Amino acid sequence: MAQQRLRRFPATFLELEASDETETRRLAGDIAMILRPGDVVCLSGDLGAGKSTFARALIRSCADDTELEVPSPTFTLVQVYELPRFDLSHFDLYRLEEPEELEELGLHDLLETGAALIEWPELAEDLLPAKALWIQITETVDDGEERQFAFFSNDPAWEQRIRQTIEVRNFLKAADLATAERRFLAGDASLRTFETVTDETGKSILMRWPFSQDAVSNAVRDYMSRVHLAQDCRSVLAIGSELRRQGIRAPQVFASDLEKGLVLSEDLGGETIVVDGRPDPERYGVAVDILVRMHGRNWPRTVQFADGGSYTVPNYSNEALIAEAALFLDWYVPEFSKITVDAELRREFETLWQQYLDEIAGAQQGWVLRDFHSPNLLWQHGAAGTDRIGLIDLQDTVIGPVAYDVASLLLDARTEMSPELETGLYDAYVSGMEKQSSGFDRESFSRAYSVMAAQRVSKILGIFVRLARRDNKPAYLGHLPRMQAYFDRVLDRPGMSDLKDWYGRFRK
Repeated sequence: MAQQRLRRFPATFLELEASDETETRRLAGDIAMILRPGDVVCLSGDLGAGKSTFARALIRSCADDTELEVPSPTFTLVQVYELPRFDLSHFDLYRLEEPEELEELGLHDLLETGAALIEWPELAEDLLPAKALWIQITETVDDGEERQFAFFSNDPAWEQRIRQTIEVRNFLKAADLATAERRFLAGDASLRTFETVTDETGKSILMRWPFSQDAVSNAVRDYMSRVHLAQDCRSVLAIGSELRRQGIRAPQVFASDLEKGLVLSEDLGGETIVVDGRPDPERYGVAVDILVRMHGRNWPRTVQFADGGSYTVPNYSNEALIAEAALFLDWYVPEFSKITVDAELRREFETLWQQYLDEIAGAQQGWVLRDFHSPNLLWQHGAAGTDRIGLIDLQDTVIGPVAYDVASLLLDARTEMSPELETGLYDAYVSGMEKQSSGFDRESFSRAYSVMAAQRVSKILGIFVRLARRDNKPAYLGHLPRMQAYFDRVLDRPGMSDLKDWYGRFRK
């Protein structure tokens, strides 16, 4: 019955072959890396073509569990897997009597929170989403394991996504990792995505950063330019290599393709300087030592690559700092205040911040990593000294007031930093800098620390609301009380009264 009703595509955008079942499973894993909520993947093919093998491998890859039990939904028609990344629904329509029964199975509702994988999709006729991806699987040799996979979709975006994941596999082949297992690590709805890549030699991290004209909106691109956010992976290679050259631990890069935005690097693990949900004073002390070491060195404005190219580290200009702080106006104020953010209010805001930034114009300048806080500070067991922490998320490094990174660490947005711990770490930093440099200006640093802390907290308050409302990540609202408490602490520091009065009108 069903095998006589296979869909005939008007045209396929890609055809691939798998020589055996292992390659079929590997291809399924590659497709799993690009799945998103709302996706529908239709697996078409005769009985015995390998649809179940492909489906089982894809589900296990999404679940990051090679032993996960994946029963055939032939009799239940649908099996839903609640996975950390998103739900995945596995349909088998072989026993579907009428196409309209698909609506009773709740496909539309399931796609609101997850993706769907459908075997025998032809039996649903025209009730499947028009933008679904169709994969037709055929045996190329009778009773053998060789398979051909033909890809088709009415949605042209699928072709780009499929070719990108195949591009990653080809990149891994060139790096002698042809048989490596890929697992999604992070990056949904982000310019960058990360995967773990594992084979018998160990585990590494793959970053995919396909920054193109179509990757982001003009508004996002304009904001990135204004605040000097990196726009391609050259910054990752440049900043990491220079840090390592000067004795700061950053991931070693094993392979890269700058044209395709691919970087394969060392896996520094996932243990941070937060232990059991609390900041570990010893580990934070090592992080302070890293900042002291960095702030006692000269860092280049331009980093040279071995191939003759170069990367210029941008300035953390006052315009960029003000634009970041203005995220408070753009997102936090509309969420928690009835005050209208008009042109006059924005001018007041910018004038006030310009005044404060001008006051610290003489503060020490250097490389500012910009996200020097617990998620990006990875603890290295067995190492010594400052090597006990590896640094990641370095791509947006700029040249600006070094007090910014100190404030980022001591008022960590992801964990509770008590006033006592902040003061202890602050004193350790100042003491370290005074021992290292007779020219360290304690008063100048204190002023810069206050201003940079206020700027960062203002920015983060806006970012967390934006993540909740624009990016549908409401959990970030749970961090707001911590950031609001930090803001109160910072605005009570000497010389911050004007800023405190101005911000006071917007507080909950």
